[in-house]
Amino acid sequence: MQLRRATPDDHARAGEVTVAAYADFTLGPADPYVSRLRDAATRDREAELWVATPDDRDDEILGCVTLCPPGSPWRELSGPDEGEFRMLAVAPEARGQGVGEALARMCLDRFRSERRRGVVICSLPEMTDAHRLYGRLGFRRAPELDWSPLDGVRLHGYRIDFEESQG
Repeated sequence: MQLRRATPDDHARAGEVTVAAYADFTLGPADPYVSRLRDAATRDREAELWVATPDDRDDEILGCVTLCPPGSPWRELSGPDEGEFRMLAVAPEARGQGVGEALARMCLDRFRSERRRGVVICSLPEMTDAHRLYGRLGFRRAPELDWSPLDGVRLHGYRIDFEESQG
């Protein structure tokens, strides 16, 4: 698989992959968050959208992630010396193939190379598959980062400190 910055040709498919990956965690097509998940073009313009594609099919999106560099309005939790990524999504047909891990590692490598102190992210409590991945990568629960973007929605914070994870 290859990881690369999204192009405008990728935006529609990346948006659909994100909607499909998050389908079990929304209220259905009428959920206002679905349009935000689908809007890959805005994420790419205001942050950085990265995609995973098969080696032999550059037009097929296996997964994507929004990497939030300093100054991006997509940053929700991170301080100036921390990295953050959001909306890590894997196409349902590509689950279990290491796509999410490859995208998350790419984000960690990027922020490590920029000499960030660590990375913070948030996730719904129900996203247990994602939590297992984050644990394997060295993230730990950070309850001090928990927050609610909307009434009835509680997000759990996670943190990885590079000094600790490099052991």
